[in-house]
This record gives sequence, C-alpha cells and structure tokens, in this order.
Amino acid sequence: MAERSTAAVDVADNSGDDPLTAQADTAATDGVAEERKAAKEPMGAPEQKAVERKNGEQSPITAPELHSGHKLARRYRLEECVTRLDGFSSWRAVDEKLRRAVGVHLLPADHPRARSVLAAARSAALLGDPRFVQVLDAVEENDLVYVVHEWLPDATELTALLADGPLAAHDAYQLVAQVSQAMAAAHREGLAHLRLTPSAVLRSSTGQYRIRGLAVNAALRGITADRPQRTDTEAIGALLYAALTQRWPYENDAYGLSGLPKGVGLLPPDQVRAGVHRGLSEIAMRALANDGATASRQEPPCTTPDELARAVSAMPRVKPPEPEFPAPAEYQRTTYQQGTYGRPQPRPVVTQPVPVPPAPLESRTGKALKWAVGALLIAALGLGSWQIADRLLQEETKREAPVVQPTTDEKPEPPKPIAIASAYDFDPFSDDGRENGSDVPKAYDGDPGTYWQTMEYRGYSKFGNLKDGVGVVLDLGKEQEVASVDVSFLGRTSVELRTAPAGTSSEPSSLDAFTTQVSDTGTAMTLKPAKPVATRYVLVWLTDLPASDGHYRGKLTEIKVMG
Repeated sequence: MAERSTAAVDVADNSGDDPLTAQADTAATDGVAEERKAAKEPMGAPEQKAVERKNGEQSPITAPELHSGHKLARRYRLEECVTRLDGFSSWRAVDEKLRRAVGVHLLPADHPRARSVLAAARSAALLGDPRFVQVLDAVEENDLVYVVHEWLPDATELTALLADGPLAAHDAYQLVAQVSQAMAAAHREGLAHLRLTPSAVLRSSTGQYRIRGLAVNAALRGITADRPQRTDTEAIGALLYAALTQRWPYENDAYGLSGLPKGVGLLPPDQVRAGVHRGLSEIAMRALANDGATASRQEPPCTTPDELARAVSAMPRVKPPEPEFPAPAEYQRTTYQQGTYGRPQPRPVVTQPVPVPPAPLESRTGKALKWAVGALLIAALGLGSWQIADRLLQEETKREAPVVQPTTDEKPEPPKPIAIASAYDFDPFSDDGRENGSDVPKAYDGDPGTYWQTMEYRGYSKFGNLKDGVGVVLDLGKEQEVASVDVSFLGRTSVELRTAPAGTSSEPSSLDAFTTQVSDTGTAMTLKPAKPVATRYVLVWLTDLPASDGHYRGKLTEIKVMG
C-alpha cells in the first residue's frame, strides 16, 4: 500500500465525474478510498443510478474480470488492481520484456468510451513532453482496450504532500510555474487535461513536477468542456490555492482537504492563512473563476494556461529558503575533564624571597666600558654608511635606474550563467506562429542529446524561400546584463543573436521588436555582442538551415546565456 500511495502514476482517481469548477462534487483522495466506497454501495444502487441519470451517463459497465498474474500481449503482467470504477480498471503491472513497472488502464472494447480513450492516449503519446507522464502503448486486443503508461516509483503525488501541511512559498511557486508552462505547451498542441486534481500532479525526487493522465483521465470518464483552457487554468489556480493554504477553494471538502466556510465566498489565500506570499495569493485568485478579484487590487483574470504562465514569469522570482544549520553546543570544561575530580586541592605554600644578584656591568667600571663600546659602534656605522652612499652616487652617474611599472594581480571576473525562466518558439511569418513549440524546452535542458528542431523545408536552405527565418525567444525572468550566448546545432547553421530593448516587460510579437547584436555560422558558436546588453528577452534567430535527408531542417541542441 505504501508503494501505491507514493508511486502510483496516472492511476485514475475517483473524485467524481465533473470537471474542476466551483461546483465540483466531494472527492475521494485516491482509488483505494473509492473502491472501499464502491464495496459498500453497489453500482446498481438507486442513488448511483440517479446520479448517472443526472449526469447523462449510461448505466455502469462491468469491468473485465481479470486477476493478478494475467498477462496482456504476453508482456504486461498485472500485479495489483488500484482502481475499479464505471466499467474500467487501473492496475500496477510489470513489463516483463523491459523489466520495469508500468501502469495499465483496462476497459472492454465495447465500452461506449473505448474509442475516445484510445484516441486520447495516442494523441498524448505523440506529445512527447517529459513534463507529462508518458503513454507507452494503446492497444485494442481480444475484446479489451488497454493503455500502458509510465510508473514512477520515486514520485509523490500532491495529495500526499498536502497531507503534511501547506507548501513553502518557493515550492508553491515552482508548482504553479512548471504546471502552467506544461499545460500551455499541451494546449498549443490541442490537448487538454480537464481532470487536473491534486492526485494528478506528482513531484519527483529531484523537485520536478510531472502531470499524469493528460487527456486520458477525462476520456475514461467521458468528461468534456466548452472552454477547456479555462477549465485547466481554474484547476491550476485551485492547486496553487491548496498548496498555499492546505484548504480546497470551494465549500465542499475534496481530496483530503477541508473546504472554505459556507457563505463567505472565495477568500484570498493570504486571508485564509497567515504568512502566505502576497504575489502567489494574487496569482491564485486571478486563475480561479472570480473575475480576477483580489483583496488589494483589480487584476485581469488569467483564462488560459499561457496567460497564467506569463503572469507567473512576470512576478519577482521566489527564492528558496536559506539552509539552517544548528548552532554547536557550547563546550564546558569540568573538574572531571581536568583530571582533578575527587582529589583534594593543595593549599598555597608561602615561600621566602630569594636575593637577586646585581645585573652584569652595573658597576662604575662597567658603565664606562659600555659607553666606550657604544661610541666605537656609532663611529663604525657612520663610516660604513658614508662609503656605501658614495659608491651608490658614483654608479648613478653611469646609468639610470630602470623604471619599475606597478603590476596588479586583478583578473576580470569570469562570466556567470543566467537562468532561462521560460522559452517559446518564434515564427512571425507563418499563419499560426508556431514552429514545434513543444520541443523548445529541449534546447536548454542541459542534455546535448535532445534538441528543438524546425519544420522541414524543401528546395532551398533559406526556409524554402518561404520566410526569412524562425527562432526561439528566451525569457530571462527579469532584465539582466547579457554578455554572450552559447549555441550548438546539429549541422552547419546560420544564426543571429537579437535582443529586445531595455525596459521591455512583455514578450515581443514581431521581429522588428528585436535588435540584431551579432551573427555567425557553424555548429557550436559563442554569440558575443560588442558590449553587454541589458534585456529580458533574447531571440536566437535561425537564417540558413543545414541539409537533412534531402531537405533542410535546423536542430538546436543547447543554449546557454552568460552574463
């Protein structure tokens, strides 16, 4: 059970069938709780049927009768059922071919949502974004439909983290920043979650947040939304609210969290709990369905994950707390440590004074002798000094003393790396303005084996003579002094380094908004302006592409900004 609560990745959680809105129903924290509830209340109960009729759903379908040890495709061995609900079941399994743990969703092939589950799983698998739990397989076989996904044993879901108390401000900031950026990338590819609950967000042992069940969890329950971007944005706001206050931002209790008092409305997090970060409190209120109202001022609401990610990047970065080291205990010496514990202390003994003999040369004859010796020493020193000075003066007339230039050991301060807060693809000459945006994080993830690539162009290396170029815009979080930018490509590529003017606080949307600083051609280059440039937005602009399989395509493997 311990492994299930900490490592279950993308397991369908059973907190009701409505999307995450202010009218969300009471939810269970995990599949185990719902399974126990289902055991007490059979699926055929009148109350359950009434709920199904209210939601417009069909009567429940019996889940496939499988057991531990059953194998799918002679490869996936089922180990433990963690959820059984509404005709489908979720399992922890073992991929015997690759010898690793996986998760599996199972439902009958004639289930009314089987086709939509397959389509959702295959679409999510094509995204390939490492910030989401990956779909590994989606198959229809032997009257069964099953979806295989990653299982992360070192990950902890947000529900378990909040059970221990609210998150620190820095952890809450990382949560909303990473989740909003990931969902913005998913929506740019036409994918929504619609089931973004605390049990759908996982934190790895390295502190990175990953999202499970993209599109699949909603398809398993037949959840749809007229405004999917607004639904996911409100869900992220609820996650941030819960992380700051350890309370669910609605009147109903959900996911092991207490709701707000009835009749008081939606209170800002900093009014629910003392010490909440003011900026994060306002971000949560802008994301929730409250028209952006906050306690201190009126801000426009964030209606899409992209707007929310931009709002988070515009606020001052929340720094992690300083590490605390316990003060060392004060060392105290005792008579026991000195080796005298229990011993009688000796009494002081009065000693008789000893006559001191006179110092040497203190007689009259000795004093005269001292004066004579002193006079001889002074005379000898004077004669020697005169001879040395005369020789130095003679040598000075023959040559001039060389001029010694002062030296200094000071060295210029080496450049320091500047963190990239976020980045996005930049294609102002196309209709949709997109150029493989989901792969942009691979260009600055520190792994030279991954890359962001352009579309494939034919006929001419200059983008098929269709446009002047495409690129990647780097948001540094705030205005900073940029001394150089290191870029690496697969294949010889022409590139320009462009920067937005100082004082620019929002992302530029046109190429003319950037100023060209330097250009170069190669596979690994350091683009260094004539002098450091103060800017927040840096554009790596590709102008000529290398050949790739008979056509032309740029592949940017790594970017490093130095200040």
